[in-house]
Amino acid sequence: MHTPPKTLVLGATGGIGYAITNSLLARQWPVTILVRNRAKATALFATNQLLTIVEGDAQDAARVDALAADVDFIVHAINYPYHQWFGRMESVTRHVIEAAKPRPERTLPGPATIVFPGNVYNFGNTHQPIRPDSQPAPCTRKGQLRVELEAMLQQAADAGQCRVLTVRLPDFWGPNVLNEGIAPVLRGALTGQPMPWLVNADIPHQFVYTPDAGEVTARLMEQHWHDRLTSANEVPAYRVWNYGGTTHTSMRDWFGQMMQQTGKVSSVRVYPRWLFSVLGLFNPVMREVKEMLYLYENTIRLDDRDTLAALPDFRPTPMNQALRDTLRWFSETQLKN
Repeated sequence: MHTPPKTLVLGATGGIGYAITNSLLARQWPVTILVRNRAKATALFATNQLLTIVEGDAQDAARVDALAADVDFIVHAINYPYHQWFGRMESVTRHVIEAAKPRPERTLPGPATIVFPGNVYNFGNTHQPIRPDSQPAPCTRKGQLRVELEAMLQQAADAGQCRVLTVRLPDFWGPNVLNEGIAPVLRGALTGQPMPWLVNADIPHQFVYTPDAGEVTARLMEQHWHDRLTSANEVPAYRVWNYGGTTHTSMRDWFGQMMQQTGKVSSVRVYPRWLFSVLGLFNPVMREVKEMLYLYENTIRLDDRDTLAALPDFRPTPMNQALRDTLRWFSETQLKN
């Protein structure tokens, strides 16, 4: 039996990094996580002899390089608040690419594989389902930055500096997803307070449950590793996969499903576009949110047929169970008794 690959996860205390880490540990893969707050990481993850927690900053190139010396995968799940994207996302991505370079300590010859959770920002306000080979057409500054980050990764893979698995995801929700798009919704469902949404709560919206996203990502990593070990299939240096999760008929309907779980009656509070123009005068994060409002005025979808065909045994978590588990996690960890 082959020894399982080693993985370094950056961004493990965020929603997606947390889910991927849990899925890898469930496979008995050794994982090292680099975190800025050890206490937060310790509280999130149960004691596991396969998990190594290292405190530090992913902007520290030397630290990332040292931790990546003998790993086979680097999960680049680092994210920052919108107004900190520019500069920080480029620099940390360069650090990850450099850390993935070929080294004799790795299990297999050649560079490590970078696993990069992507999103839909690259494609702007498209009315066509986004395929893995869809051409970028960003309509925002942050969308253009995501295009540039993926181009950096692809150029590095083409040059033999790394391998890359990009897994594109839509908006996400689940345990340990605490961004301002989803946390107030869960709080409202649990307390009977208004459940907020942006611009339009009555159109379809694609959302992915993070444990499912973590499982899909781990399965793609597993498949990639098996192919490299056995050379059963040609292993591309750069590969893009999509996973779209669930397209809800409307947020209003989905919020109603949450209320059925909690037994609370909440209203749906829709924040209009003009409000963000006003808030943006005083708040840099709101200025950045304003340019992304097209995502809530229209339905943007990922086409994930190729991914589901490649993972025929994968089954997403039933919605009732996903809602129940997420609401329980949020209630136990985020609501004051």
